Amino acid sequence: MAKRLDIKDLNLYYNKFHAVRDVTLQVHARSVTAFIGPSGCGKSTVLRALNRMHEVVPGSRVEGSVLLDGENVYAPGVDPVQVRRTIGMVFQRANPFPTMSIRDNVVAGLKLAGVKDKKRLEEVTERSLRGANLWEEVKDRLNKPGGGLSGGQQQRLCIARAIAVQPDVLLMDEPCSALDPISTLAIEDLIAELKKDYTIVIVTHNMQQAARVSDQTAFFNLPAVGEPGQLVEIGETGKIFSNPSQKATEDYISGRFG
Repeated sequence: MAKRLDIKDLNLYYNKFHAVRDVTLQVHARSVTAFIGPSGCGKSTVLRALNRMHEVVPGSRVEGSVLLDGENVYAPGVDPVQVRRTIGMVFQRANPFPTMSIRDNVVAGLKLAGVKDKKRLEEVTERSLRGANLWEEVKDRLNKPGGGLSGGQQQRLCIARAIAVQPDVLLMDEPCSALDPISTLAIEDLIAELKKDYTIVIVTHNMQQAARVSDQTAFFNLPAVGEPGQLVEIGETGKIFSNPSQKATEDYISGRFG
C-alpha cells in the first residue's frame, strides 16, 4: 500500500472551458500533501482528476498524465473503476448510505465487488472502523443506520468505508468544512495516523489545518478572471508558510487576498 503519485503537464477542461493549466507535481508515498488556494482556482478539480472522478462530468476531458508508481491511470485500457478502488476519495460532506447499517456502510465496496464471506466482512468491518478511530464508539450498534451518527462520526465512517477496500492513496476534499472544531480535531488526528499506511492528498481552505496536517503544500491560484487555474508553487509545508518562493503565495497565506 501507499504509492507515489506523479502528475505531469495536467490540463483539465469542461467542454471548451480550460479549468486548470499545466500542473506538474509529485505526491510522496506515506505523506500528506495539502492543496490550498482561493475558490475556483482548480484545486478540487485537480484532486478529482487524480482518480478519474473528473471525467464523470459530461464534456470534461484531461490532457497530461497521472502516474501511480509509474503507471498512468489514464492509459488506454485502464479501468476507471479499478483506479477509484486504488485511489479512494472522501468528500466534503459526509455521505454514508443513511438507511444502511454502520456495518454495511463499511463493507459496501467489498460487497459490490462480490465478496460474500461473512468472516472476512466482519474482520474488515472491525479493522476499518479501528483504522478510522470509530470502533469503540460504534462497536455495540453496528446494525444501527449510519445516518444516525453525528456529523464527525459520519465522516469517519466514510473514511472507514474508503479504507475498507485497501486503497494505495486517499483523497480528501475539504473533509472538515462542515464539522465543528472537536470533530475537526478528531479527523486531523486520524489523518496523522492514516499517513503511516496511505498516501494522502487533502484540499482545504483552512490555512491552519494545512499547516498542522500536511508534509508538503501546493498553492493554486487564478492569474485572472476567466483564466485557467494553475499551480503557483509546491514545497515543504514549513517553508511554504514561513518563506514561500512566490509573492502570490505569501499574499494568500498572509490574508491579503482569497
